[in-house]
Amino acid sequence: MLVASQPIPMPDLNFSQPERSRLLVPILIAMAVMLLIGGLVLAFLPHRTAEIAVTHVAVLPTHTSLTTGSRVVGSTTEIEDNLYVLATVRIKDNLSMPLFIKDLTGSMTSADDADQTSSAVEKDDLNAVYTAFPALKPMSGPPLLREIRIPPGGSAEGMVLLQFKATDADWKQRKAASITIAFYHQDPMTVEIPKP
Repeated sequence: MLVASQPIPMPDLNFSQPERSRLLVPILIAMAVMLLIGGLVLAFLPHRTAEIAVTHVAVLPTHTSLTTGSRVVGSTTEIEDNLYVLATVRIKDNLSMPLFIKDLTGSMTSADDADQTSSAVEKDDLNAVYTAFPALKPMSGPPLLREIRIPPGGSAEGMVLLQFKATDADWKQRKAASITIAFYHQDPMTVEIPKP
């Protein structure tokens, strides 16, 4: 005997989707947190590695005549004009780590757009320069040395002695002059030498 089966009830098909949560509120909260973190970073981290200033500048123009005499060739006179620039530089470390000075150089752009670059006189060469040009000694101060360590938040100050092939008039009519300080582990920084 066959028994008639009862139909199995089927659930109604429903294609509607559940309501989605609103994403606008979490996105706005995330943006506010990011802006807050960015503001704190800008407020508490330094914008520059160091603050550099030239606090004093003195110059000594020199005029040297070198006469060479030879019975075979004849005698000639060579004239050389050099300008010694003594600039006192102050560096303040803005970082939370020490700065180490790698090199000190200077540059000058003359009125006719000629560029010159000069490496600062090394500590071991200062006495030879003072012996050759005694007028420099009273104008000088303690040198700013290469390889020194500037502690975090600390500062260093010293003289940078540069030599350019120029006259006093060239220096006064220059378009620009600057000192570049190269650091280990940081980008170099340049500061202008002010005109009087």
